[in-house]
Amino acid sequence: MVTAFVLITAQRDAINETAQQILDINGVAEVYSTAGEWDLVAVVRVKSNDALAEVVTNRLLKITTILRSQTIIAFRAYSSYDLERMFSIGLEDA
Repeated sequence: MVTAFVLITAQRDAINETAQQILDINGVAEVYSTAGEWDLVAVVRVKSNDALAEVVTNRLLKITTILRSQTIIAFRAYSSYDLERMFSIGLEDA
């Protein structure tokens, strides 16, 4: 599984519509609106680097309201949420 974060600058008057168009792409798991340099962050989860290239270079490029993007590929996931959930299994019954 390949996970990537695509940081996106979109046309100011089309951020909501752009987010929905991105979310409609197969392989995009989540889209967040953000404050700061980037307007949106898309979380892409696909099976291979080739599938990631399809999403980023073929699908996202067709959305004309995307002005700029930067893709960050994740190597490992570290999450205290997952660790807490794993260690709390069965505690709710205690």
